[in-house]
Amino acid sequence: MPAMRLVDEKYPGTAVERMLASRERVRSLGEELNGEWESVRQKLLWAAGLRDLKNVRPGARCRELAGMGYTGHAFNDNNHCDATTMLGDVAHNENEEGESRVKGIAIGNRLGPGIEIASLPELGEGGSWSTCTNGCHLDPPQDVAHIQFKSRIAFKLVWCPPSFESFVLVDDDGAFLNSGTPTGQLPPLMQRRLNFELVKGSKYAIEASRVGAQ
Repeated sequence: MPAMRLVDEKYPGTAVERMLASRERVRSLGEELNGEWESVRQKLLWAAGLRDLKNVRPGARCRELAGMGYTGHAFNDNNHCDATTMLGDVAHNENEEGESRVKGIAIGNRLGPGIEIASLPELGEGGSWSTCTNGCHLDPPQDVAHIQFKSRIAFKLVWCPPSFESFVLVDDDGAFLNSGTPTGQLPPLMQRRLNFELVKGSKYAIEASRVGAQ
């Protein structure tokens, strides 16, 4: 008899088992998070349940890349820093026009095909994507995960002020999961600063500020 699916009543689009498995992967990481940035980013993709897919059709536009499962942008800019684990039922949800639209995100924002291509099946039911974090400073969060997919995040990457050389990984409640100080060619400093600005004043900024002050 198949196991009963765990359901998050507040955010029913959450793939709960997949989310919990993702957080366990995050907690299992040690010195790997202090290595060369691209290697660290690949570990973050693994923890999120995502494949490292950078080889796509040359000349493809940004929206087309997402539909092909491209993950080269994941955790690599200021915004695509939420590891979201959603049920297959909602993976094809779009950002619909109206009062519930995610502000600053294109109408449509069709990610379903890319989610199917990029998601690692061994992490559990559902799929994963590196969704946009903008809107998470509001309470409750008004970002892609919580609005478009009606899902909690497995984890969020936040760069730590004032130097923005280290990052923390926090869960949907802003609780600390892990941290790292990578080396090599990091995302541009402006992107790392803007990443923190997107969470500033929210529960997601607390651990980044604490670690950055040490």
